[in-house]
Amino acid sequence: MIDSIVQYFTNIPSSHRSAILLGGLTIFLLLESGIPLFRKPYNKWSHTWINLFFTATTVLINFAMAVILLRSSDWVVEQKFGILQWLPPMPMWLYLITGVLLLDLIGAYFVHWAEHKVRWMWRFHLVHHTDPHVDTTTANRHHPGESVFRFVFTVAGVVLAGAPIYIVFLYQSLSVALSQFNHAYIRFPRKLDRWLSWVIVTPNMHRVHHHYTLPYTDSNYGNIFSIWDHLFGTFSRLEDEKIVFGIDTHMEEAEHSSVGNLLKIPFQPYRPPTGAKFDE
Repeated sequence: MIDSIVQYFTNIPSSHRSAILLGGLTIFLLLESGIPLFRKPYNKWSHTWINLFFTATTVLINFAMAVILLRSSDWVVEQKFGILQWLPPMPMWLYLITGVLLLDLIGAYFVHWAEHKVRWMWRFHLVHHTDPHVDTTTANRHHPGESVFRFVFTVAGVVLAGAPIYIVFLYQSLSVALSQFNHAYIRFPRKLDRWLSWVIVTPNMHRVHHHYTLPYTDSNYGNIFSIWDHLFGTFSRLEDEKIVFGIDTHMEEAEHSSVGNLLKIPFQPYRPPTGAKFDE
């Protein structure tokens, strides 16, 4: 079975990865309609189209630079470079898990943490946090500039991890699916969520990250695995009833209700979040 997984993700076509993205969006949008966390009045379709625009730019940028990812993976395997290449022989299932863990740490958790700590990166990441109605479409609401430096960190993760291409594709597929899941505005059993949040990032856990003010904004950075937040002390909880989506510096509707305004945010004068400290 493990060999079949390796074979599949070695040769997985782009159409299959696109199907994961579109299929996940469809499934979670339907779940949000049927079992939303809370019912609230807003123009869901207008909100969705804004986020789909940024989903499209994210996909296009990643597609345009995909050859860099492929060449990087081929290079580390050929040169026997990176953590996975230096490890002793191990069962394939453990090799896969280790590879995904490393890529999730470098290509997701670390870059996300950096986006909250480095001012110029935060300016781009603001587009993601300005969403006042977080749902599954928010998962890919990234400014094109952010998509570029997230891709750079993904490539860095591939090189440092020494990840062969089948692990890269496995990681990307899991990343898309889990990101849509943990952004979904669905009612999820709290007890189950608490248990799962010790291992993976759940909706209730990630929702805290989208609360509009500190210190909650600067917590729960994980994408696939929650263990990094537990390990590095960035895990936090907040009751769903107390969560207000958005970011305290950009709460005016005019600032987040059009694509044009959102594209300009990184180039506007800096507005520090309450109590935040950023590197210059």
